[in-house]
Amino acid sequence: MLEFSGQGVRLAFIDEPAVGFDRGEPILLIHGFASSHAVNWLFPQWVKTLTEDGRRVIALDNRGHGRSQTFYAPADYAIPKMAEDCRRLLDHLEIERADVMGYSMGARIAAFLGKSHPERVRSLILGGLGHHLVDGATLPLGIADAMEAPSLDDLVDPMQRMFRKFADATKCDLKAMAACIRGARQPLSEAEARRIDLPVLVAVGTADEVAGDPHRLAALFSAGEALEIPGRDHNRAVGDPVYKKGALRFLAQRP
Repeated sequence: MLEFSGQGVRLAFIDEPAVGFDRGEPILLIHGFASSHAVNWLFPQWVKTLTEDGRRVIALDNRGHGRSQTFYAPADYAIPKMAEDCRRLLDHLEIERADVMGYSMGARIAAFLGKSHPERVRSLILGGLGHHLVDGATLPLGIADAMEAPSLDDLVDPMQRMFRKFADATKCDLKAMAACIRGARQPLSEAEARRIDLPVLVAVGTADEVAGDPHRLAALFSAGEALEIPGRDHNRAVGDPVYKKGALRFLAQRP
């Protein structure tokens, strides 16, 4: 992995060239809570899919995740700060504009990047996040409590168990994950979403009980469309072939 530091934050990332091209059009991938670039994008074959489609793939580990620097104060995980991490990575790589795809918390970060720096974003793919981007329904604070529980066996609530089991499997720093849940809670307003004048694809599994309605969110954007991923819940939608096929079609058709 590669690393760079900006504004006191050390971030790890990969930069994979397109297959058969010099570099290819860049796409930045932003993973979700308690995940990493590897869990979200390498293992489900997204990097392979996109580089074989002729795209240069940049994927980072968000602060507190993977091999990037860890923090323990909730304020360090504010979504606007993580969006600025992504902007600084584009600066570091001297990339003027990129397509940006995020999943779950990564989709929230991507939306904030598109709001704050639309000149740097060619298009947005928001995976695993629907109308909850704008209605204030972020991940429950109880998930932070789940990160601090002595073990998975101490938890009964299904959502708490799901996220704690995932964090254990990805070997996250649980104290940092609790801070992340408490700090990464900023919604966009509907008015802010309407001002994002970019092509936007909203991709959500039909069995996803975390994301919110993709159609309601897509309708807010001037050039938004929704993609349903049949039968997939929040965790299993990310690598689904329907999602990949829809994303490639969207990228091929966007201006």
